[in-house]
Amino acid sequence: MNLNKKTQVAKEAARLLYYGFAGEYYTAKREAAKALGVKVLPINREIAEELDQLSDLLEGQQKRDRLKNMRKEALEIMKVLKRFSPVLVGSVWRGTAHRGSDIDMRVYSDDETAVIETINQSKYRLIRQERTLKTVGTDRKIYLHIFVKTPRGDEAEIVIRPLEDINVKEKCEIFGDELKGLRIRELEEIVQNDPLKKFIP
Repeated sequence: MNLNKKTQVAKEAARLLYYGFAGEYYTAKREAAKALGVKVLPINREIAEELDQLSDLLEGQQKRDRLKNMRKEALEIMKVLKRFSPVLVGSVWRGTAHRGSDIDMRVYSDDETAVIETINQSKYRLIRQERTLKTVGTDRKIYLHIFVKTPRGDEAEIVIRPLEDINVKEKCEIFGDELKGLRIRELEEIVQNDPLKKFIP
């Protein structure tokens, strides 16, 4: 019975995330459980799987076309930022991007200004910046996030990390595996040979 309730909460949490009624998994699962009057909570992966299924159902071929286009767009941005060792992460890497998803990537540099100037000299439009605090391993670090608009109208979030972080291994908060992502050469191969490939453990 608990498993059934947990599935119901996961489905409701996925719905809240998909329609933008919740911005984070943590909030979505708690609001879903409260709405359903239960106390069991699904793990993030269970919600992510329901979210992927929901967007498949609602978007169909549009979702597949969107993923192909966003991966191509991500590759172009990464080539612009090549000297900063870009890595594609998030739903475009995973292959689960849906309506409302953005392109998430990381770059590595001790010179934030150089990254921003490179963006400003490209066809991409920088729309905002913000700093966030994140715990990496046992360290708490503040990273600069820059948000750009692509010619197609997609949004890309680029996190600038220091060079000392380039070999740091991280666990994915959603799927629980290592957050590997894709580098330029790997993404080129995916775009050319298997543009709908999913990276889900």
